[in-house]
Amino acid sequence: MSAPDEESALLGLAPVAPDRTVAYGPGPDRVIDLYGPWAGAARAPLVVLLHGGFWRAAYDRRHLSPLAAELAGYGLPVALAEYRRAAGGAARMVEDVSAAVSAAVDEAGDEAADEAGDEAADEAGCAARAVLLGHSAGGHLALLAAARPGVPVARVVAVSPVADLARAHELGLSGGAVAELVGGGPGLAARIAAADPARHPPAGVPVTILHGGDDPEVPPELSRRYAAAAGAVATAAGTGTAGPAAAGHPRTTLHELPGVGHYAPVTPGTPACRTLLTELLGGRAV
Repeated sequence: MSAPDEESALLGLAPVAPDRTVAYGPGPDRVIDLYGPWAGAARAPLVVLLHGGFWRAAYDRRHLSPLAAELAGYGLPVALAEYRRAAGGAARMVEDVSAAVSAAVDEAGDEAADEAGDEAADEAGCAARAVLLGHSAGGHLALLAAARPGVPVARVVAVSPVADLARAHELGLSGGAVAELVGGGPGLAARIAAADPARHPPAGVPVTILHGGDDPEVPPELSRRYAAAAGAVATAAGTGTAGPAAAGHPRTTLHELPGVGHYAPVTPGTPACRTLLTELLGGRAV
């Protein structure tokens, strides 16, 4: 599949309805859709999945519902999160994502407590295995949310993330999406810096980045720049190793996927998506 064909392949998939939906705040955009074996999955990673769409309201979580169902099919409990998307709403989006993660951990803890009878211990165990998985703009939000104190995340997996916001703005990605995200006008540079994952790494949280080498939407340069600041090694085809952590950064691993564009890693059935599954399943072949 060529990089230009990837978008139609993903968006052409029929949405998959969740097992149930849980609200984590008021309004239609503060919900998580739950997929998979929430009961009896005490040892499986708990995946909180964030969609992209350059932070715009026109793009919602439904296009990642096939991926959520695919992950659930491998025994992973998945919370596909929605968040409020609006111009100038960067801080609000990070707040929503943080609340969605906490809600997912609470939900998993409640399920585990029903089985084991120890609610506090079970919630702590769920937090210890929570993986924040974000694609594109969702990868940007995953990195920022994981940097907030108290957000119960054990690991971040960012797929094709907008990991260097300042550089994304310089490149004018998606018609000035970065300026829309933080709000234009005086003080723009400072607002970009405040919302830039490269400036605010998630201290103590391991980060794995998967990025297509032929991504035309979010150039892999952005992930390379983030990884270079973290001292990681950029490698090909899922064979990467983490370099030593730079000051202020946790250990970070960047896997570049040759010949892959922006959407294949989150499109079930593609080799790039199998690479993502293998990463989430701890190296188990799929």
